[in-house]
Amino acid sequence: MDGAGHHSRRGISPEKSVRSSFSSVRENDSDVAQTFTSTKVSSYSRQDEEAVDDLPPSRLEMATMTQFVPPITQPQSRLHGSWVPAVAADGFQGWKQIGVRGRQASRSYGDLRSLKIVWSTPVTPNKTKGPDRPAPGMSPIERLPLELLDPIIDHLVIDVPPNGVTARNVDLMSLLLTSRRLHTATINALYKNITIPHSRIFRKFLTHITENKELGTIVRRLDFSHFNPMTLFETAAERATTRNLTPETLLQCLQLTPYLREFLAQEYIDTEIDENVLRKLFFGLERLEALDFTGISSANFKNAMSAIVDSEWPENLAITRLSLHRCINLPSRVFDTLLPRLGRLTYLDVSGTQITNKALQSIPHTARVTHLNLAKCKALTPENVIDFLENHPAVKHSLIYLSLATDARSHQLLDVDDVSRLIPILPKSLRSLSLKGSKMDSTHIDLLRPLTKHLEELALGRRLQVSDIDQLFRPNRNDDDQEAMEVDWEPHTLKYLDLSDYMRTELDLSALFGSSISIMKKSSAPLEVVEVADELYMRLAKSPAVEKSGWAVKEFGSRAWLVRRFTAKDGPRDSGMRSWKMGASFWGMRKLPVARSDVGGMYGSYMFKRKL
Repeated sequence: MDGAGHHSRRGISPEKSVRSSFSSVRENDSDVAQTFTSTKVSSYSRQDEEAVDDLPPSRLEMATMTQFVPPITQPQSRLHGSWVPAVAADGFQGWKQIGVRGRQASRSYGDLRSLKIVWSTPVTPNKTKGPDRPAPGMSPIERLPLELLDPIIDHLVIDVPPNGVTARNVDLMSLLLTSRRLHTATINALYKNITIPHSRIFRKFLTHITENKELGTIVRRLDFSHFNPMTLFETAAERATTRNLTPETLLQCLQLTPYLREFLAQEYIDTEIDENVLRKLFFGLERLEALDFTGISSANFKNAMSAIVDSEWPENLAITRLSLHRCINLPSRVFDTLLPRLGRLTYLDVSGTQITNKALQSIPHTARVTHLNLAKCKALTPENVIDFLENHPAVKHSLIYLSLATDARSHQLLDVDDVSRLIPILPKSLRSLSLKGSKMDSTHIDLLRPLTKHLEELALGRRLQVSDIDQLFRPNRNDDDQEAMEVDWEPHTLKYLDLSDYMRTELDLSALFGSSISIMKKSSAPLEVVEVADELYMRLAKSPAVEKSGWAVKEFGSRAWLVRRFTAKDGPRDSGMRSWKMGASFWGMRKLPVARSDVGGMYGSYMFKRKL
């Protein structure tokens, strides 16, 4: 939270203001990388509340859905010109979708008649059927099998609106009226992934699947990452009175969605997740693959998790992707009970938790973990972590993302010797590695060189010099046969370099942009993003050396980056999309996503706005 926002809320009751931790975050692809948009409330909340009303607009409301277009020759005239539908108006559905009562007429004619801009009876044109026109239901797109039609329509789905006022899924609303087959495929697209921004939307969704239980069988994801309880109701008393989202209604929802595969939660629905809801999630949904409880650290959640630990657990759970990111107060016995039952685990984010050495080693050998986040896990020891990474079959050859980051001001996991033992055992499958907070020295550079031939993200620890780091981007300048080294030199693959461990007194900016250093030169490509300590942002923003070197300075929340600028001569910028990033396109995410979707809501804040 920025300082201005903090002071503006000073003296306001917490119940009357937006919870300070909430920030809806989205990646912004309109500029260079690492450009984000952020609001203190979900972008969904800016839509008019009429968006959840299914009733057709009245004639008076219809009259407000128009805009005056002046004549080109007399732009100041209000006498001449025309009134046309205000397509951008909230709630406008198109002329033929507006319910009009009265004399029988075509829908479009009745709409225009209500607005008093039609003066004569329209002539109905004769429609002739062309010889090549397919029969109803037999057009090429309608004859596609559903396994092809579904992904085509999925491209029209907008889970996160591009801004606060743009209506979602307008194209899908039109497809519902096209044909029977497209209606079926569109319903599947609309109900497959459900995003809940506030409790009224949840109540509306629950009503739909209660009245039509077949709709509940379509649902594969329930996403609360954008949820903000204060969007509609300012006080806890008001929220309690409405009874829209409660442990009881959430449990009812889970019972009506038997084929659910992904459940995404966060700190704003902590009181709605009780023991019964957890029992249903862990034991009652046989197809559930992904669970995300990011940031939930309330006493209610802790007590509920502790209660189900004492239950009788099945030998194996279907969960493959699990995030308990920043669930800081879960007791260690939760991990001791849960992890041994995840025989198909692929994603595990336990950053900031009390996971123990015993629990880490208890992960079944049948698991194939590709993404592992152990950042700020203070109960782990370096000996156990290194042994686990070197010998455990679940991670030995499969790791793609590994974070062992710590905040060096309060905790250190790896010292110099630990890093020396760790680097050589890391697999070639690795694409992202964070050693942030560890103690390093120049001897580690030669150990890191082979990794930089397949890594795309690298976060370095402390105590290295700029000249040491530079060796990752050029042949060894101390080699006797320099020409031979340059010929045999295999370029690096790094896109992102994290130097945020180096404070103002530790990072020599003059050396970083010096003529003898390659890091900020074109020759360091494909390097695109260099993260620095946020305290350096203002200093770098005022430095002419940054722009002269072809870089820009970006900051967001508690993080700051140097981002390479691309010109037309350089060709298009790499979008950053990678399958292992699960929908994120920018670099340096701190939180692991467990579902493939755009960055948004609270998850975006944990991924890109916070240090760790």
